[in-house]
Amino acid sequence: MSQKDEFHNVDNPDDGLFRELAAGVTTRIFSGEQAMLSVVTLAPHAQGTLHHHPEEQWGVLLDGSAIRVQGDEEIPVKKGDFWRTPGNVPHTMRAGPDGARVLDIFSPPRPEYRKAGSGFGTT
Repeated sequence: MSQKDEFHNVDNPDDGLFRELAAGVTTRIFSGEQAMLSVVTLAPHAQGTLHHHPEEQWGVLLDGSAIRVQGDEEIPVKKGDFWRTPGNVPHTMRAGPDGARVLDIFSPPRPEYRKAGSGFGTT
């Protein structure tokens, strides 16, 4: 494998492994040995499914606005905000009127995200 295969662009809609998470919520996944990145796009007012998984997750709001639902709290986030979600804490996102784009980082990689498909996996 060429080292060039290890370089990606967060704005390239054709890069990464595509997965439809929910209506109006899609992601492109980039998996390594110890970590996984997921570039999630949410249509205006789209919302993911409340779910949890054992992997630790960090998120960065790249564009738009959203409400981060984490545990029993709803926290407004804006471009540039980032957060940590410990393993097994229920969470989801609800996009604002202009939609949202989020970079999620998982450690270790989520096994169900190593293949194309749909849904969030563990709930």
